[in-house]
Amino acid sequence: MLYHLDFKVEYPATMEQKDLFKIWAEEADAALGAKKAGVVVDLWKAVGQRRVLAVVDVDSPDTLDAILMDLPIMKLHGQHVQITVTPLRTYEAFSEDVKKRV
Repeated sequence: MLYHLDFKVEYPATMEQKDLFKIWAEEADAALGAKKAGVVVDLWKAVGQRRVLAVVDVDSPDTLDAILMDLPIMKLHGQHVQITVTPLRTYEAFSEDVKKRV
């Protein structure tokens, strides 16, 4: 199953930016490793925002939930991360479905 993930990362005024970047660097290593393994289809960083977009391919919502809970950024900074998850279907599958309905 494909999912679109939209990560919005905040940090408290008491935290220095360099401390956030240490966490984010660890997260980046994990994310790029997951991309190399094929779990992450692709990743993007929104310019000028603390926002990362990803498309992932996992077998179930349970698997995705477990992966998200184990991410370095969630373990170290999770109270300041909001993730919007959108299930996706391929456009090819949608197109076939629509054509059956005509």
